[in-house]
Amino acid sequence: MTIGIDLGGSNVRCGLVEAGNVVKRLSEPCRSDQAEEVVLEQLRELILRLLNPSVTGIGIGVPSVVDVQKGIVYNVANIPSWVEVHLKDIFEAEFKIPVYVNNDANCFALGEHRCGAGQPYRNILGVTLGTGVGAGIVIDNKLYNGSNTGAGEIGCLPYLEHTLEYYCGSAFFVEYYRTTGKEALERAAIGDANALKIWREFGKHIGMLVKIILFTYDPDAIIFGGSITHAYSYFEEAMRKEMATFDYPETLRKIQILISTRDDISILGAAALCG
Repeated sequence: MTIGIDLGGSNVRCGLVEAGNVVKRLSEPCRSDQAEEVVLEQLRELILRLLNPSVTGIGIGVPSVVDVQKGIVYNVANIPSWVEVHLKDIFEAEFKIPVYVNNDANCFALGEHRCGAGQPYRNILGVTLGTGVGAGIVIDNKLYNGSNTGAGEIGCLPYLEHTLEYYCGSAFFVEYYRTTGKEALERAAIGDANALKIWREFGKHIGMLVKIILFTYDPDAIIFGGSITHAYSYFEEAMRKEMATFDYPETLRKIQILISTRDDISILGAAALCG
Protein backbone atom coordinates (compact mmCIF):
# COMPACT_ATOMS: atom_id res chain seq x y z
CA MET A 1 0.00 0.00 0.00
CA THR A 2 1.02 3.60 -0.64
CA ILE A 3 -0.41 7.03 0.05
CA GLY A 4 -0.93 9.53 -2.78
CA ILE A 5 -1.46 13.24 -2.12
CA ASP A 6 -2.63 15.82 -4.64
CA LEU A 7 -1.94 19.22 -3.08
CA GLY A 8 -3.59 22.25 -4.63
CA GLY A 9 -4.28 25.80 -3.58
CA SER A 10 -8.01 25.06 -3.31
CA ASN A 11 -8.09 21.48 -2.06
CA VAL A 12 -5.94 18.70 -0.66
CA ARG A 13 -6.93 15.26 -1.90
CA CYS A 14 -5.36 12.13 -0.47
CA GLY A 15 -5.84 8.42 -0.96
CA LEU A 16 -4.70 5.07 0.32
CA VAL A 17 -3.75 3.15 -2.80
CA GLU A 18 -3.52 -0.58 -3.34
CA ALA A 19 -3.01 -2.33 -6.69
CA GLY A 20 -3.85 0.76 -8.71
CA ASN A 21 -7.03 1.60 -6.82
CA VAL A 22 -7.86 4.19 -4.19
CA VAL A 23 -9.27 2.14 -1.33
CA LYS A 24 -9.76 5.08 1.04
CA ARG A 25 -10.03 8.72 0.03
CA LEU A 26 -9.94 12.02 1.92
CA SER A 27 -10.44 15.57 0.66
CA GLU A 28 -10.69 18.95 2.31
CA PRO A 29 -10.10 22.63 1.48
CA CYS A 30 -6.43 23.56 1.63
CA ARG A 31 -5.44 26.06 4.32
CA SER A 32 -3.46 27.80 1.59
CA ASP A 33 -3.71 31.32 2.97
CA GLN A 34 -2.07 30.37 6.25
CA ALA A 35 1.51 29.89 7.47
CA GLU A 36 3.82 27.18 6.13
CA GLU A 37 3.54 25.07 9.27
CA VAL A 38 -0.28 25.21 9.23
CA VAL A 39 -0.40 23.62 5.76
CA LEU A 40 2.22 21.06 6.82
CA GLU A 41 0.12 20.18 9.85
CA GLN A 42 -2.92 19.72 7.61
CA LEU A 43 -0.96 17.21 5.51
CA ARG A 44 0.26 15.43 8.67
CA GLU A 45 -3.29 15.03 9.93
CA LEU A 46 -4.48 13.59 6.62
CA ILE A 47 -1.52 11.20 6.36
CA LEU A 48 -2.14 9.95 9.90
CA ARG A 49 -5.76 9.17 9.01
CA LEU A 50 -4.55 6.92 6.17
CA LEU A 51 -1.36 5.49 7.61
CA ASN A 52 -1.18 1.83 8.62
CA PRO A 53 1.66 -0.71 8.98
CA SER A 54 1.20 -1.84 5.35
CA VAL A 55 2.04 1.58 3.87
CA THR A 56 5.47 1.50 2.22
CA GLY A 57 5.70 5.03 0.80
CA ILE A 58 4.10 8.44 0.40
CA GLY A 59 3.93 10.31 -2.93
CA ILE A 60 3.04 14.00 -3.09
CA GLY A 61 2.14 16.08 -6.15
CA VAL A 62 2.63 19.84 -5.73
CA PRO A 63 1.98 22.74 -8.16
CA SER A 64 5.52 24.05 -8.13
CA VAL A 65 9.10 23.64 -9.23
CA VAL A 66 10.46 20.60 -7.40
CA ASP A 67 13.91 19.30 -6.60
CA VAL A 68 12.91 15.67 -7.11
CA GLN A 69 16.06 14.18 -5.62
CA LYS A 70 15.88 16.20 -2.40
CA GLY A 71 12.10 16.50 -2.27
CA ILE A 72 12.13 20.28 -1.95
CA VAL A 73 9.30 22.43 -3.35
CA TYR A 74 9.74 26.08 -4.30
CA ASN A 75 7.24 28.94 -4.66
CA VAL A 76 4.15 26.75 -4.64
CA ALA A 77 1.31 28.16 -6.76
CA ASN A 78 -1.55 29.58 -4.65
CA ILE A 79 0.15 28.71 -1.34
CA PRO A 80 2.13 31.93 -0.70
CA SER A 81 3.81 30.74 2.51
CA TRP A 82 5.42 27.77 0.76
CA VAL A 83 8.52 29.45 -0.65
CA GLU A 84 10.95 26.62 0.08
CA VAL A 85 9.66 23.53 1.87
CA HIS A 86 11.77 20.41 2.43
CA LEU A 87 8.83 18.02 2.24
CA LYS A 88 10.82 14.81 1.84
CA ASP A 89 13.07 15.42 4.85
CA ILE A 90 10.22 16.61 7.06
CA PHE A 91 7.89 13.67 6.47
CA GLU A 92 10.54 10.96 6.24
CA ALA A 93 11.84 12.04 9.65
CA GLU A 94 8.32 11.88 11.04
CA PHE A 95 6.85 8.77 9.43
CA LYS A 96 10.02 6.69 8.85
CA ILE A 97 9.01 5.61 5.33
CA PRO A 98 10.16 6.87 1.90
CA VAL A 99 8.55 10.09 0.63
CA TYR A 100 8.56 11.13 -3.05
CA VAL A 101 7.67 14.61 -4.33
CA ASN A 102 6.99 15.81 -7.87
CA ASN A 103 5.10 18.42 -9.85
CA ASP A 104 1.31 17.93 -9.90
CA ALA A 105 1.02 17.87 -13.72
CA ASN A 106 3.70 15.17 -13.80
CA CYS A 107 1.63 13.17 -11.33
CA PHE A 108 -1.42 13.54 -13.57
CA ALA A 109 0.51 12.19 -16.56
CA LEU A 110 2.03 9.34 -14.56
CA GLY A 111 -1.39 8.42 -13.20
CA GLU A 112 -2.89 8.29 -16.69
CA HIS A 113 0.01 6.18 -17.92
CA ARG A 114 -0.13 3.69 -15.06
CA CYS A 115 -3.85 3.54 -14.31
CA GLY A 116 -5.82 5.52 -16.88
CA ALA A 117 -6.30 6.22 -20.57
CA GLY A 118 -2.56 6.23 -21.26
CA GLN A 119 -1.94 2.60 -20.30
CA PRO A 120 -1.68 1.26 -23.89
CA TYR A 121 0.98 3.81 -24.91
CA ARG A 122 4.73 4.24 -24.37
CA ASN A 123 4.85 7.99 -25.02
CA ILE A 124 2.15 10.34 -23.77
CA LEU A 125 1.51 13.90 -22.69
CA GLY A 126 -1.00 14.50 -19.92
CA VAL A 127 -2.33 18.06 -20.23
CA THR A 128 -4.46 19.75 -17.58
CA LEU A 129 -6.80 22.55 -18.66
CA GLY A 130 -8.07 24.68 -15.79
CA THR A 131 -6.89 27.85 -14.09
CA GLY A 132 -3.62 27.24 -15.93
CA VAL A 133 -2.28 24.80 -18.49
CA GLY A 134 0.02 22.12 -17.10
CA ALA A 135 1.58 19.11 -18.76
CA GLY A 136 3.49 16.01 -17.78
CA ILE A 137 5.54 13.88 -20.15
CA VAL A 138 6.04 10.12 -20.26
CA ILE A 139 8.75 8.96 -22.69
CA ASP A 140 9.40 5.27 -23.29
CA ASN A 141 7.22 4.39 -20.28
CA LYS A 142 9.18 6.68 -17.93
CA LEU A 143 8.19 10.03 -16.47
CA TYR A 144 10.42 12.77 -17.87
CA ASN A 145 11.02 15.56 -15.35
CA GLY A 146 13.65 17.71 -16.98
CA SER A 147 16.23 19.32 -14.71
CA ASN A 148 13.69 21.23 -12.60
CA THR A 149 10.44 19.30 -13.20
CA GLY A 150 9.63 22.01 -15.74
CA ALA A 151 9.87 20.01 -18.96
CA GLY A 152 6.11 20.09 -19.53
CA GLU A 153 5.49 23.78 -18.94
CA ILE A 154 4.11 24.28 -22.43
CA GLY A 155 1.52 26.75 -21.15
CA CYS A 156 4.33 29.27 -20.68
CA LEU A 157 5.32 29.23 -24.36
CA PRO A 158 4.74 32.56 -26.16
CA TYR A 159 1.60 32.54 -28.30
CA LEU A 160 -0.14 35.45 -30.04
CA GLU A 161 -0.13 38.41 -27.63
CA HIS A 162 0.51 36.39 -24.46
CA THR A 163 1.16 32.68 -23.80
CA LEU A 164 -0.60 29.42 -24.58
CA GLU A 165 -1.90 29.34 -21.01
CA TYR A 166 -3.62 32.67 -21.53
CA TYR A 167 -5.67 31.32 -24.44
CA CYS A 168 -6.07 27.68 -23.33
CA GLY A 169 -6.97 28.17 -19.67
CA SER A 170 -9.45 30.11 -17.55
CA ALA A 171 -7.94 33.48 -18.47
CA PHE A 172 -9.34 33.15 -22.00
CA PHE A 173 -12.91 33.31 -20.72
CA VAL A 174 -12.28 35.94 -18.06
CA GLU A 175 -10.09 38.36 -20.02
CA TYR A 176 -11.78 38.19 -23.42
CA TYR A 177 -15.41 37.51 -22.61
CA ARG A 178 -15.81 38.57 -18.95
CA THR A 179 -17.22 35.19 -18.07
CA THR A 180 -15.94 31.87 -16.75
CA GLY A 181 -15.54 28.48 -18.35
CA LYS A 182 -18.29 27.17 -16.07
CA GLU A 183 -20.73 29.89 -17.12
CA ALA A 184 -19.84 29.45 -20.80
CA LEU A 185 -20.50 25.72 -20.48
CA GLU A 186 -23.86 26.26 -18.81
CA ARG A 187 -24.92 28.70 -21.51
CA ALA A 188 -23.70 26.43 -24.31
CA ALA A 189 -25.72 23.57 -22.84
CA ILE A 190 -28.94 25.55 -23.41
CA GLY A 191 -27.91 26.47 -26.95
CA ASP A 192 -26.71 30.04 -26.39
CA ALA A 193 -25.20 31.08 -29.74
CA ASN A 194 -22.59 33.39 -28.27
CA ALA A 195 -21.41 30.74 -25.81
CA LEU A 196 -21.11 28.20 -28.61
CA LYS A 197 -19.04 30.73 -30.56
CA ILE A 198 -16.75 31.20 -27.55
CA TRP A 199 -16.14 27.46 -27.36
CA ARG A 200 -15.38 27.28 -31.10
CA GLU A 201 -12.76 29.99 -30.68
CA PHE A 202 -11.36 28.23 -27.64
CA GLY A 203 -11.17 24.99 -29.62
CA LYS A 204 -9.05 26.70 -32.27
CA HIS A 205 -6.51 27.64 -29.60
CA ILE A 206 -6.51 24.10 -28.21
CA GLY A 207 -5.89 22.86 -31.76
CA MET A 208 -2.83 25.10 -31.90
CA LEU A 209 -1.71 23.70 -28.54
CA VAL A 210 -2.01 20.17 -29.95
CA LYS A 211 0.01 21.08 -33.06
CA ILE A 212 2.78 22.52 -30.90
CA ILE A 213 2.83 19.32 -28.85
CA LEU A 214 3.04 17.26 -32.03
CA PHE A 215 5.97 19.31 -33.32
CA THR A 216 7.89 19.22 -30.03
CA TYR A 217 7.12 15.77 -28.55
CA ASP A 218 5.34 13.67 -31.22
CA PRO A 219 3.66 11.41 -28.61
CA ASP A 220 1.42 8.40 -29.12
CA ALA A 221 -1.39 10.07 -27.20
CA ILE A 222 -2.39 13.37 -25.61
CA ILE A 223 -4.67 13.03 -22.60
CA PHE A 224 -6.59 16.09 -21.47
CA GLY A 225 -7.78 16.53 -17.91
CA GLY A 226 -8.94 19.40 -15.73
CA SER A 227 -12.21 21.24 -15.27
CA ILE A 228 -12.39 22.70 -18.80
CA THR A 229 -12.53 19.22 -20.36
CA HIS A 230 -16.15 18.99 -19.17
CA ALA A 231 -16.87 21.15 -22.23
CA TYR A 232 -14.92 18.95 -24.66
CA SER A 233 -17.96 18.21 -26.82
CA TYR A 234 -18.31 21.95 -27.47
CA PHE A 235 -14.73 22.61 -28.57
CA GLU A 236 -13.61 19.28 -30.06
CA GLU A 237 -14.77 20.02 -33.62
CA ALA A 238 -12.96 23.37 -33.79
CA MET A 239 -9.87 21.79 -32.22
CA ARG A 240 -9.75 19.06 -34.86
CA LYS A 241 -10.37 21.56 -37.67
CA GLU A 242 -7.27 23.48 -36.56
CA MET A 243 -5.32 20.23 -36.12
CA ALA A 244 -6.10 19.35 -39.74
CA THR A 245 -3.69 22.07 -40.88
CA PHE A 246 -0.74 20.22 -39.30
CA ASP A 247 2.11 19.62 -41.75
CA TYR A 248 2.32 15.83 -41.41
CA PRO A 249 -0.90 13.93 -42.17
CA GLU A 250 0.51 10.58 -41.04
CA THR A 251 1.16 12.02 -37.59
CA LEU A 252 -2.43 13.24 -37.44
CA ARG A 253 -3.70 9.82 -38.45
CA LYS A 254 -1.87 8.14 -35.59
CA ILE A 255 -2.24 10.61 -32.72
CA GLN A 256 -4.80 9.71 -30.07
CA ILE A 257 -6.61 12.59 -28.33
CA LEU A 258 -8.18 11.28 -25.13
CA ILE A 259 -10.07 12.70 -22.16
CA SER A 260 -9.32 11.66 -18.60
CA THR A 261 -12.20 9.76 -17.02
CA ARG A 262 -10.92 9.15 -13.48
CA ASP A 263 -11.25 11.91 -10.89
CA ASP A 264 -8.69 10.17 -8.67
CA ILE A 265 -5.98 9.98 -11.33
CA SER A 266 -3.67 12.58 -9.73
CA ILE A 267 -3.82 10.72 -6.42
CA LEU A 268 -2.90 7.51 -8.24
CA GLY A 269 -0.09 9.30 -10.06
CA ALA A 270 1.33 10.67 -6.81
CA ALA A 271 1.18 7.20 -5.27
CA ALA A 272 2.93 5.81 -8.37
CA LEU A 273 5.95 7.99 -7.56
CA CYS A 274 6.68 5.36 -4.90
CA GLY A 275 7.50 2.81 -7.60
